[in-house]
Amino acid sequence: MVADPVDLELEVTGVAHGGVFVARHEGRVVFVSDTLPGERVVARVSDTRHDRFWRAETVRVLEPSEHRREHVWSAASVERDPADRAGGAEFGHIELPFQRELKHRVIADAFSRMAGVEDAPIVEPAPGDEERDGIRWRSRAKLQIDDAGNLGPYAARSHRVVPVADLPLAIDAVERAVPLGETQSRPGSIDVTVTSEGFVSVIRRDATGSTHQPPRIIHERVGDRRFALAATGFWQVHRKAPEVLTAAVQDAVDDSLFDPRAYNLDLYGGVGLLAAAIGDRFGPTTRITSVESDEHTTDHAAANLADWLGAQTVTARVEDYLRELSTRSTAGERARLAAATVVLDPPRSGAGREVIEKLTELRPGQLVYVACDPVAFARDLKWLRERGYILRRSHAFDLFPHTHHVEVVASLTRAD
Repeated sequence: MVADPVDLELEVTGVAHGGVFVARHEGRVVFVSDTLPGERVVARVSDTRHDRFWRAETVRVLEPSEHRREHVWSAASVERDPADRAGGAEFGHIELPFQRELKHRVIADAFSRMAGVEDAPIVEPAPGDEERDGIRWRSRAKLQIDDAGNLGPYAARSHRVVPVADLPLAIDAVERAVPLGETQSRPGSIDVTVTSEGFVSVIRRDATGSTHQPPRIIHERVGDRRFALAATGFWQVHRKAPEVLTAAVQDAVDDSLFDPRAYNLDLYGGVGLLAAAIGDRFGPTTRITSVESDEHTTDHAAANLADWLGAQTVTARVEDYLRELSTRSTAGERARLAAATVVLDPPRSGAGREVIEKLTELRPGQLVYVACDPVAFARDLKWLRERGYILRRSHAFDLFPHTHHVEVVASLTRAD
């Protein structure tokens, strides 16, 4: 951090991963928030702990970009002091099509620099987002409560609660369910979920993260399927994301390589959304095993896939499951694995080296990788290419408008 904040006048030249932008000061890289390429700004240095770069926040725009717009959320606007800006809408000051262009640049840079791949996907909007100007898409919101009873999001890269009067990225029903402007009686957090069927769940946690409530089960509908899950469990945040990713995964599978009798896998399977996508595409007798580390989530997946004869669910860490599979599989199982399609949807940190190594030792015929972080995926893509896999195609979806996040769905096959 900086004891006495320093303001610098900077020329912003590019975009970096993480919702920040690139400038230089006396040869040093400065990562600047709340700006965009082509702007000249005054930025306040907030972090000088790193030898190779500093961090700063824009406090005044001297020469705005043609792609700058009024921020969609006044609570996050550059007109506010950086310490009082709500986090979670770091691209909200940028025209929506140019946000997608910037995300494409981040993907292209990561693919090229980390994986040696020069063809990066154009970022596609989710249905309805263009008409809504990229707002009202969040079906879930988590807000914090500080010791003074203030309710709101954290400021960017801090644990300082910023009280807010509205939540423009949330769907209307979520915003109505949040007690905005009301002083809360104790510190902690509030999780608000509105399902696709209109059920509203509000769960309060204390400062330790405990809910002091029995588990609550909710249901989400995707097409003709209904999924049960814990109200506090993982589900895609964008109201259209489950449909978009279901269709993208179904489209990503090469029919000519898919064997319904193979040892097909759904890794990091959650409550079964993507396993169901495969089953609905290729029929209920398709064999697929969904692997998820959380026992309660696996129980939900088993129930959600119960009508599907070929589905199995396993509670295990993915790396542990693959390690055991590699050591105990018979020759027949190895053959079924070599013919398999594997869907993997890891957390933001990506699958990682150990999972990639164990997975490629099994030599499945094709992979469908669903990534919520393009840089983590590019790192894994490098390792996959080194181990004999070819990136056949990829698609990118803007499932997080007005933020820097983006989803990538990629198809890979063995080179031999």
